[in-house]
Amino acid sequence: MNQMFAPLRHRAFRYVVLGRTVTMLGNGMAPIALAFAVLDLTGSAADLGLVVGARSLTNVLFLLFGGVVADRLPRQFVVVVASGLSFLTQGAVAALVLTDHATVPVLMALGAVNGLTAAFAFPATSALLPQTVPPAIRKQANAINRLGINFAMIVGASLGGFLVATFEPGWALAVDAATFALAGLFFALVRVPSQRAADAARTSTWTDLRAGWSEFTSHTWVWVVVLGFCFFNMAEVAGLSVLGPTVADSSFGRQTWGFLIAVETVGAVLGAFLAMRLRARRLLLIGTISCTLPAAFLIVLGAGLPVAVLFVLAFATGVGLEQFGIAWETSLQEHIPEDKLARVYSYDALGSFIAIPVGQVAAGPLAERVGTEAALIIAGGVAMLATLGMLASRSVRTLTHDSAAHATPAASVAAQPDASEPEVAGASPGR
Repeated sequence: MNQMFAPLRHRAFRYVVLGRTVTMLGNGMAPIALAFAVLDLTGSAADLGLVVGARSLTNVLFLLFGGVVADRLPRQFVVVVASGLSFLTQGAVAALVLTDHATVPVLMALGAVNGLTAAFAFPATSALLPQTVPPAIRKQANAINRLGINFAMIVGASLGGFLVATFEPGWALAVDAATFALAGLFFALVRVPSQRAADAARTSTWTDLRAGWSEFTSHTWVWVVVLGFCFFNMAEVAGLSVLGPTVADSSFGRQTWGFLIAVETVGAVLGAFLAMRLRARRLLLIGTISCTLPAAFLIVLGAGLPVAVLFVLAFATGVGLEQFGIAWETSLQEHIPEDKLARVYSYDALGSFIAIPVGQVAAGPLAERVGTEAALIIAGGVAMLATLGMLASRSVRTLTHDSAAHATPAASVAAQPDASEPEVAGASPGR
């Protein structure tokens, strides 16, 4: 029992988890709030696709540079700066929405800046977490981290749906901005040794990118999964950020949509606990099979089945995505050298996210041509085919989990529990 929560003995790990949890509390509100802010502004699913697509586009354009920076500079410093910039951009969006000065072009521009800052924060934060605990407990650390995120998403999605339905979207966006500021304070308290040797030769950005690409392509299971998620995320995000809110607005309501997202996150919390306790050598296989559940959710949402069925599938979707997320993070941390991990994360994110703007921008016109419900069924079908494509790869099906054999040791100082902290006792673990 103690081993399951052993990562909490490490002070740096606790601050990283607190920072990510607080950020996700606001981010749980942001997609709901932004979606209905744009729908209130223009009533157009196509405009909503343009706004969310602008953020996704700049995010994927700068991810590779974000990975290089996160492998060169102290990762906690990168995350603190990114959090501060995100606070400013989201605060501006909230102010514009609350004062009725928001326009689609301005929201696109601010979203683009926010996507740029996220491009630096994502690889830095992802690669920072394994520096805070010993290799033997990284799976538990990933699960605890995602537990905190998912609890925050439950509260954030529920509160976001309530604020949007009761007051207006701008208040949820304002809370999101505030969480970035608080998260930056937590990240500033993280103390870990540098991931780069002090005497390491300074290389060019291009050389660093090539080294990261070489590491990325040398593992078949890595690029196969990333290729699959290029299509999976294109369909899944378009369904949840554009098509889903549009269906909700015309049928079962905004607050119910917020509760659906919250129930999905409740499933993710249970999924994290299941992953903590799971003893399996084929973690990635189990996680990839679980991706069939979110694809099924989109299909059922488009089929117009009763809301009760949607709640059941939303819960199952959360459980499934969490199995994949923890399996993926653990696999990367075990098999990728630490000094290249942020760059591999950035190539992972680039390949996984690059088609998201295409799906978001295309979702509106597709819905106008074939109907929103039919567009959701198409999106679910694409996600299902992408999952089956990943499972067709033997490298994905046979990758084994063995932290003792594959983990790259974290720096010794970060791997030691805080001497002043008591051991946690009495506790029962994308992506």
